[in-house]
Amino acid sequence: MRLTRFLTVAVVTAAVGATMTIAPSTEAADKRVTWKLATTYASRVPIIGTRSKNVVARLEAVSGGNIKLRHYEPGALVPTLEMFDAVSSGAIDAALASPGLWAGREPALSLFGSVPFGPRPLTFIAWFKHGGGKPMFEEIYHKYNIHPVMCGMLSPEASGWFREEITVLDDLKGQKMRFYGIGGKVIEKLGMSPQMIAPGDIYPALELGTIDATEFADPAIDMTAGFYQVAKHYYLPGWHQQQTTYELMVNMDKWNALSDMQKAQVETACTAITLESLAEAEAKQGAAMKKLQEEHGVTVHEWPDETLRTIRKAWDEVVAEVSAEDETFKKVYGSVTSFVEEYNRWGDKAYLKHDYAN
Repeated sequence: MRLTRFLTVAVVTAAVGATMTIAPSTEAADKRVTWKLATTYASRVPIIGTRSKNVVARLEAVSGGNIKLRHYEPGALVPTLEMFDAVSSGAIDAALASPGLWAGREPALSLFGSVPFGPRPLTFIAWFKHGGGKPMFEEIYHKYNIHPVMCGMLSPEASGWFREEITVLDDLKGQKMRFYGIGGKVIEKLGMSPQMIAPGDIYPALELGTIDATEFADPAIDMTAGFYQVAKHYYLPGWHQQQTTYELMVNMDKWNALSDMQKAQVETACTAITLESLAEAEAKQGAAMKKLQEEHGVTVHEWPDETLRTIRKAWDEVVAEVSAEDETFKKVYGSVTSFVEEYNRWGDKAYLKHDYAN
């Protein structure tokens, strides 16, 4: 009995030892890394801000503690609009931002942030994941020593906050408006002056009259920013952002130092965060709209079809002009629009357009 027990223990011990030799644990195989993470939005901001802490927690969980992100609030490491260069140079390891912030550097990146008059969120994801978007996204960033990962998405945004009601498009002329991404070139054609202002500086600029109007996000997020205290006219739909994509930018040297498993863990965590942030955004808008209207006295307007057609013509002009100057923009825009055109053969017929209750 003792001999049998001894032999059993010996065999099990040898097997375990062999297993450990053949398949080392993740902890032994992967070097633990700790990155400094810059962020664009304060962590108290719903959805887009709380997302940053969720990314930290999710990535640490899926990596078993092998990848830790040290979270810094906006401006704590570098100013928001300087994050791109800081990640590129390696001054900081990683940052959570949105591609549209870098449209002045690479116009095509704006299209990865949002496409004016473009696809809805799930259609955009379909193009990005299965229609050729992801390789082009990475190719652009790699030129700057940055590796990007889609890491969050927002449902359609609002078109903006105005102090006075806009009755005709001419009312927009001369107004200074904070605007995101390449949509700024569109409102410029409408006679407005687009301003790129970091998120934390928007409310003071609106309150002091440095700008006359602003767009920022969706009702749930805009409400916490307090824009309704200064401007009472809120316009929908957000033609410029039918979806907004967020990214995790990683210094290329830091990314290349990760194991294949760690890279997969980053991708997995960010895929989960993308779904969660989109679901949360969709879930919260109805209640936020009700509160803005009933408790804060906001008047919600919808742009007339005629106005949207005029804005669309201005967008088409911008596309033609930028495409003539930038081959990458032309390639990316051609890719996403071709995908949507093909998708719509099915998408336009597959989904109910009304609930048909009445």
